[in-house]
Formats: sequence, structure tokens, C-alpha cells
Amino acid sequence: MRTRMLALTSAVCGAALLGAAALPASASGSSSGSAQEPEADAGVVTAAELLAEVRACSRISKGRYRTDSGSAKATAPVCGTRDAVFWKADMDIDCDGRKTRACNRKTDPYFLPETAFQSSRGEPLDSAALPHVVVPGPSKVWDYRKSGLTGGSVVAVVYRDRVRYGVIGDTGPTGIIGEASYAMAKTLGIDPDPSTGGAESGVTYIAFKNSRISPIESRARAQSRGAALAREFVGRS
Repeated sequence: MRTRMLALTSAVCGAALLGAAALPASASGSSSGSAQEPEADAGVVTAAELLAEVRACSRISKGRYRTDSGSAKATAPVCGTRDAVFWKADMDIDCDGRKTRACNRKTDPYFLPETAFQSSRGEPLDSAALPHVVVPGPSKVWDYRKSGLTGGSVVAVVYRDRVRYGVIGDTGPTGIIGEASYAMAKTLGIDPDPSTGGAESGVTYIAFKNSRISPIESRARAQSRGAALAREFVGRS
């Protein structure tokens, strides 16, 4: 569980824009997100379609969040629809959880060997392999639990023209929003380095209510459930 206040220097990756595609099925493997991907078929929901559904904000948070600990103002509200909760922010990199070659105290000076939610084996999640999103810890501003969300809830993350699906996997500071795992950043073409990577802005997080999958570490289930929920969300089903 992340309790520190982060002040990362974010840098937007200059990778070429690619269409949305399915995530790899195995949580034990990694995905660079940089290889050429097949064109989306008619059943795949595009970034433009999802963004059209979250154009207007019906705010459900009692206030707004800062996107970094050093931010002068809190500018990011949490918004809600009947079926989902969403916010628009930056992306800081969460490398907490299982110690790996990509995520450890040498690569991330703020590394913590734990996550708020655990795998089906009772172990910390692997942030280097599992695409997941960090939500602010419960507070007077907003309590994710009261919005039908929990660890394993399915999330769609949109960056430029890419859509990737993952789960809620960790919690962070109560006053900051806009963070996702090393693996989520990598699949979106964002620099996943926990110290120098991330995206300064332009990331949309859409968390679907009452959508918890099990096991939480299954990338295949997050992908299939996320794709189905996205189709419902844009009115395709």
C-alpha cells in the first residue's frame, strides 16, 4: 500500500501512436506495447468512443485531487455515471509489490514490497507484469468503496488513441490521483521508469462499478471483461 507523497518528474513517451489491441493473457509475461499491432475489428471499442462518453463530468467527489504532491492546486475531480467512475489526470508509475528486475529499491527509491490488494496466492501484486491502477485511499474527498469499486475492479485506461484494460490493484495517498503500474504504462507506450517515466497529462481512467474479477492477477480476464464492459458503456450491446 502506497502511503508516501510522490513528486515524480513525468516525461511523455514519444512512441508512435497505435490502435488498441488485446493485452497478453499471461500475468507472468511482459508487454512492451511498442510492436506494430493489428487493426481493431468492428467489435473493439476505440479510445474516441470511450472519451466521448466521459466528455462531461458529473462530480461525485466532494473536492478535487492534486496529480502530484508538489502540485499547487487540486484540479482533478472524480466523476460518475450509472455504470462507471472516471477521472482525468497524469500517470505516475507504481512499482510497488513483488520485487522484480524492473521494480525494486534500486530502480525505485520509494519502492514498497507490498500492495493494498494481494494475488490469489496471498502475495503482493507484480507491478511489472500486471496492468493495474492506483486509487486514492478512502477519505472525505472520495471513498472508492462507496462507488462499487474494490481490488480487482476492471478499469479501462485511455492514452492518446490507445485503450488498455486492467484492474484496481493498489491504493495511494488520500490527496493525489493519477497513478498506474509499470506494466500498465508499458502497454500504453508510456515510459514505465518509476523515477523518470510517466505521462504529464492526457490520461483517462474509467473504473467500472461492480466488475471485480478473480483471480485479480489474470490479465486475460481483465481484458475480456473490460472489452465487454466497454461495449456496454458506449451502447454497443
